Amino acid sequence: MFSPIGAILKMPNTYAKLYCHAIFSTKNRTPHINSKIEIKLFPYMSGIAENSGCNLVIINGTKDHVHLLLNIPPRLALSDAMRILKSNSSKWIHETFPDKKDFAWQTGYAAFSISHSDIQTVSGYIKKQKEHHSKISFTDEVIALLKKHNVDYDDKYLWD
Repeated sequence: MFSPIGAILKMPNTYAKLYCHAIFSTKNRTPHINSKIEIKLFPYMSGIAENSGCNLVIINGTKDHVHLLLNIPPRLALSDAMRILKSNSSKWIHETFPDKKDFAWQTGYAAFSISHSDIQTVSGYIKKQKEHHSKISFTDEVIALLKKHNVDYDDKYLWD
């Protein structure tokens, strides 16, 4: 006879593969991320992710926001991963680009779980961000993703 409790108790390790598509913008969507910053920022954020135990599959964005596809380890909460990425990259931008002293990320973020079978599709979507945003605004993109993933939201709390 199968006992779910017995099966759980006999599994001595934790096994997980948690993929997350995360998006966050600059504060007030100010266009701070130019090509000079982007070419250094994205690799730096990749290093932050790796140092926190995440595997960054892909990162890309535009002048006012970034998209990341992360594999987050079970020991790290999504909110902690976002806080670590945003606070460390913001600090680095202030130190590396003194003319960006007013740089900040928005307070929140959007994040969606991704199935292993969707990694290539989501990676392709993230890779084509600049092309994508020649056709759709960041606002419309986020709202479309929230609806696609059936996330409840209130318009008055979407932006800062």
